[in-house]
Amino acid sequence: MPDDHIRTEQHRQQAEGVREKAEGSRQHAEQGRGSTEERRNTAESARNEAERFRQLAEEARAVRDEHREALESVRVERERLRETGEMARIAGEAARAAAETAREATIEAVHAASEALHATLDQMKVVEEMRRTLREIQDLNKLKSN
Repeated sequence: MPDDHIRTEQHRQQAEGVREKAEGSRQHAEQGRGSTEERRNTAESARNEAERFRQLAEEARAVRDEHREALESVRVERERLRETGEMARIAGEAARAAAETAREATIEAVHAASEALHATLDQMKVVEEMRRTLREIQDLNKLKSN
């Protein structure tokens, strides 16, 4: 794009130089009034060339403006994508924190279940011990009855 700007500026300067040259040629032709048809044609040709360069410079300016607008659109889109990425990062961090909380709750639930199972096992041992004792008592009572 900088090359386009340099070329556009060169075209503009060249067009300006040609235009000034054409204007000088026209004045000289009027002063001399005896100028030949060839000089008049050369001056007209130079003016036409200058006009053509002026039009080219204007077209180059329009293209440069379009490029500037396109670059601004790209910049705005990049900013929008950056913001979207940031929102996704924040959501991911929140999900990670929620997963960590759920993991900790699961660990606590497993510990609670383990403690409940140990308590149940201890109670079952006590019941089994009570059964043995009761059987022994019954066996002793049967022996005494006989």
